[in-house]
Amino acid sequence: MKIEIQLTDKNNGYVIKNLYPLYLYDLSGHYGNLPNVHGIYEDSDDFRTLIDQYEVQNIWWEKPDILFPYSILVDGIPAGFILIASPPHCNKGIDYFLNEFFLVQSLRGRGIAEHAANMIFEQFKGNWELFTNPLEKNIVGQKFWRNTISNYTSGVYSEEYGETFNGYQLIFRFNNSENTAYPNDSV
Repeated sequence: MKIEIQLTDKNNGYVIKNLYPLYLYDLSGHYGNLPNVHGIYEDSDDFRTLIDQYEVQNIWWEKPDILFPYSILVDGIPAGFILIASPPHCNKGIDYFLNEFFLVQSLRGRGIAEHAANMIFEQFKGNWELFTNPLEKNIVGQKFWRNTISNYTSGVYSEEYGETFNGYQLIFRFNNSENTAYPNDSV
């Protein structure tokens, strides 16, 4: 399998927008969220259609040197996305924040997600931070990030539970300024 990450722009950002509702649906299983009155997974009933939701996501393509929206491609097919933010959209002292990470369910458990995460980490060197749901419903996600980051950093990272702008989360931090390049693009 050939795994690629591809920085998107306004012309191909629709691929991430197409996958985004699947991501929100996945998250609903972790948090117990229901769709709004219009059938959209959003906190507000102001979102009536997916087009409304797409408009909010446009910020990812309006700040090309600050926000980095990547598609994950598996054998050339869109299979997920990774959204990376840099200052001022990070906490103080953080260079890169992994804002969103998604891989379609049919490709999970094959090492693709870890490989894609490692590829994105190699794109940006510095202090990293990411959050994940700390609840028992997300044990798989917690283990994924713990293993992925531990493997990538040879165990040199921090992990703590705490309050974030996104509520109470499991927080991972690491610095990859010294790491060497991740090998190839295939699993």
